[in-house]
Amino acid sequence: MSLHRYGTAAAAAARASGAPSAGLGGWLCALQPRAGEAREGEGLRAAAARGRASPERCGQRAPLGSCRAGKGNPLFFTSFRCETCSKEEAKYRCPRCMKYSCSLLCVKKHKLALSCNGVRDKTAFVSVNEFTDLNLLSDYRFLEDVGRTADAAARHCIVHSPATKRLLYFLRNKARGCNIELKTLPIGFTKRKENSTTFNSMENKFYWHLKLIFPHCHAEYTLKGVPDDKTLADILKPYIDPVESDPVVCQRLKIYTASPQSDVRILMKIENRSRNSVRYNELDASRSLLDNLKGKVIIEYPTLFVVLKTLKNDMVVLGQGEHIFIACYVILGYFSYINSS
Repeated sequence: MSLHRYGTAAAAAARASGAPSAGLGGWLCALQPRAGEAREGEGLRAAAARGRASPERCGQRAPLGSCRAGKGNPLFFTSFRCETCSKEEAKYRCPRCMKYSCSLLCVKKHKLALSCNGVRDKTAFVSVNEFTDLNLLSDYRFLEDVGRTADAAARHCIVHSPATKRLLYFLRNKARGCNIELKTLPIGFTKRKENSTTFNSMENKFYWHLKLIFPHCHAEYTLKGVPDDKTLADILKPYIDPVESDPVVCQRLKIYTASPQSDVRILMKIENRSRNSVRYNELDASRSLLDNLKGKVIIEYPTLFVVLKTLKNDMVVLGQGEHIFIACYVILGYFSYINSS
């Protein structure tokens, strides 16, 4: 049976039950209410173009979510403006940040401004009230992909290669000699693929793969071959120094370049802690990268967060904020002692 016959049969059943018919577009909305924004919008517009849904019923074009049909409630759509140019009607919606765009140019502009890759975040938080069957199916497929990737990585020939094992053992051993606990991930993980850290035996020096993250500007940069004797201040100069930084980078990080150097803080996440107690170590910009990494745990390569003291952030530095928990604990113990006595 063709799609046209399905639509005709559905319309006849609706007329027999006394419910108003919304044409092929309404039949598609009723059949697949969660099929996606673009699919239902295109189905409704196509039906309107063929004359099966009147302009009064179709209303304005927009993504799914404002589509409603029923007795005394005609089928309509609410339009959205482009959030980049604020001039044209939106035609696209970014799966990553849910921003509306009207053209390919605005899509590229929003990706550049927000550092958005346009790929849907499969691990994004979804509340229980908003959790649907599609979210459950997405989680199930995500777990299947993870299992498949882990199995393929375990079967990869490089995993069992003696040269690979010797290289990783060599890097971990040299890092241990510098009082650094270096941990490596299995083959197939993104950080393992990205890591380009090497050790020069003649110079007795690490050349680190380093990632810099600027949370206040939603920007991150990857550096390769950073010598371990280079100070953090020299590493950050091409990014936050108003004189030596690149004009494009300076414009993007203008919050940092306009702030005094005394307000800049360099943080590094402390590994091997539970998710509900994430803490950061504050590094000394005047000291070398090697001195700042001593006594710390590193997974593949260091990741440094550059923040400003004057701007609010959710990063708790080790040793700061702990006194609040201790004070609350003492107060609760005092009240429990009074109640018991």
